Amino acid sequence: MSRFKYVLFSVLMSTLLVFNAAQGANKIQDNSFLLEEAYNQEDGVIQHIFAYQYLKNAKTWGLTFTQEWPVPTQTHQLSYTIPFNRVDDPAWKSGLGDIALNYRYQLVFKDNLAIAPRISLILPTGDYKKGLGTGAVGYQANLPVSVDISDKWVMHWNLGATYTPDSKEPGGAKSDTVGTNFGASAIYSITQKFNFMLEAVWNSTEAVQADASKVREDSFFINPGFRGAIDFASGLQVVPGISFPYGIGPSKGEYGALLYLSFEHPLF
Repeated sequence: MSRFKYVLFSVLMSTLLVFNAAQGANKIQDNSFLLEEAYNQEDGVIQHIFAYQYLKNAKTWGLTFTQEWPVPTQTHQLSYTIPFNRVDDPAWKSGLGDIALNYRYQLVFKDNLAIAPRISLILPTGDYKKGLGTGAVGYQANLPVSVDISDKWVMHWNLGATYTPDSKEPGGAKSDTVGTNFGASAIYSITQKFNFMLEAVWNSTEAVQADASKVREDSFFINPGFRGAIDFASGLQVVPGISFPYGIGPSKGEYGALLYLSFEHPLF
């Protein structure tokens, strides 16, 4: 076994022992990386989520912060996502991206099935001249569905679309753009506190060109990873995670890493 594989194996086994020994028995929910799970925040509980993703070949990275609130119960949830990105378009540029304001409705939450459609308003806070935003208000809808297959397995599906009228390219040319997304994942509970995850995410977006024409850009990533939970007597749950997105099809040859960290706790 190579030194890298030995170190990785040792870290995973040590982490598994730590999470297995953690106190509490709450099942990990609503902590996927590239997908949404169809579980709104429980009554009186708020969640703070940090995610960092790096892609090796593109040499781009993105950091996001998301905060989710029940309003005032699990039936209705408000959240926002603030992105900070670094892109090579055509030179290195970094800064605030377009902020998303989200509303999600817990349509179904019973037995082994959860459905929670979301609508979002995407604000033009990113500098489109640097390739960090669209320069226009966008609208997004997404439908997450979650199904408990067994005590060990949970499946998740997402289907969504984004519409941005008068989206701009860095030179100022604009056109209406449409994007679509689809994703599916399987979560296996090695223990109640330590999960293996396998996500698959496909995105298709339109990019405005200098002559106001549009080109479609597709991406498809498989994302294997792990997540664990540590529960505290105060009600705080901390969920760290790591995954390794790997491109196939239109994203063939691309790969990277994703780090995830969530803090979930009672409001009062």
